Amino acid sequence: MNLNDLRNKQIQLAVDEIPSRFYNVIADLPEPLPPPKDPDEGPSRLATLGKIFSQECLRQEMAAERYIKIPDEILELLVRSGRPRPLFRATGLEQALGTPARVYYKAEFYSPTGSHKVNTAIAQAYYAKKEGFTTMTTETGAGQWGTALAYACSLIGLKCVVFWVRAAYNWKPERLALMKLLGAEVYASPSPVTESGRNLYNEDPDHPGSLAIAISEGIETAINDDKAVYSLGSVLNHVLLHQTVIGLETKKQMEKVGEYPDIVISCVGGGSNFGGIALPFIGDALRNEAPKKVSFIAAQSMSAPNLDGEYRYDFGDYAGMTPLLKMYTLGSKSQFQPIKGDGLRYHGSAPIIAYLRHKGYIESVAYPADEKKVFDAAAQFVRSEGFLPAAESAYSVCAAIDEALKCKKTNEKKVILFNISGNGFLDLAGYRDVLKIN
Repeated sequence: MNLNDLRNKQIQLAVDEIPSRFYNVIADLPEPLPPPKDPDEGPSRLATLGKIFSQECLRQEMAAERYIKIPDEILELLVRSGRPRPLFRATGLEQALGTPARVYYKAEFYSPTGSHKVNTAIAQAYYAKKEGFTTMTTETGAGQWGTALAYACSLIGLKCVVFWVRAAYNWKPERLALMKLLGAEVYASPSPVTESGRNLYNEDPDHPGSLAIAISEGIETAINDDKAVYSLGSVLNHVLLHQTVIGLETKKQMEKVGEYPDIVISCVGGGSNFGGIALPFIGDALRNEAPKKVSFIAAQSMSAPNLDGEYRYDFGDYAGMTPLLKMYTLGSKSQFQPIKGDGLRYHGSAPIIAYLRHKGYIESVAYPADEKKVFDAAAQFVRSEGFLPAAESAYSVCAAIDEALKCKKTNEKKVILFNISGNGFLDLAGYRDVLKIN
């Protein structure tokens, strides 16, 4: 095997090839994205946005330009966090499956906290610091986002307050320790420290919680502190915008080996890592610049298959503190079965992802809530590729394997691209429980 063959197995970018601009898919949509709006009754939620988010994040939320420059300070922090990240050809998995498909995966698990969430955490923390805030508040489901924001705040010099969905908080003591090691103040949600959490906590101190409840607690805490700003790890436009560094890097890497995907896959809770890898390729399709027709597949859990919900306006949180967002939703007050891939247990999808789903650009697949199928797929991936994916990323792996096996049946040499959004070292207890590893 020559050096060029090896380069085609692990496709790297040099530091000076890191994207210098975020990609904004809104510029390429065939019509305006349905805007957030106020409910018919009660105080204006739109009027409070300026008290919740940094001004730059709000500007980016509504931005219409196709590209937004990444400040040099953010680029430096992205490089310090390990960007650009490699793209791998999954030859071991291809051989194990006996598929003629060519399978590639993006290695977002190489971040300091083990997930893609660092990309937007760095940007949001930078903007908050620049605008004079001293504290960032947030929610987290599986824990990757809370850890990422704690990491970014520690680098930039901000206090970080995290409300963590109790169902995941209870079985991830190592991730809790990491958040606290990074200096974060962490509460199991629903908690007794906010009005929106207190009633639920008092009714049931063992309430498993939900992202919608934790979001309410994070927003309430920010509103009550003039020096605090709220930060969201998924769903909103500016978050997906920051994550497009994933797909922009991947496009350059695939160009280096003369490939373009037939299928792009990632898991979807709120939609940040799916949007991160898929949106630059969807932009090609929207501009009629894609060299082929591409299928975009969102992998979800049957515990909360939000892309199979209703496409309508709904609150992003349990207490109704956010504006109404046009999205696929299962209902903001819904309760969902706890799963190990808790980052997928959210009632709604990002408005951008929902719009593209509504227009037929995105399809979805939902896997059983017992997670046996997806964790079996992850185990096969570990044995053939050697990397342990996060519990949520196991869904991406499973969908990619399913598509590769379809190619085996039809003898099609499709190019399959998927994103591994995080590593699973802090999810091992979940793997042990689901796969009955003694």
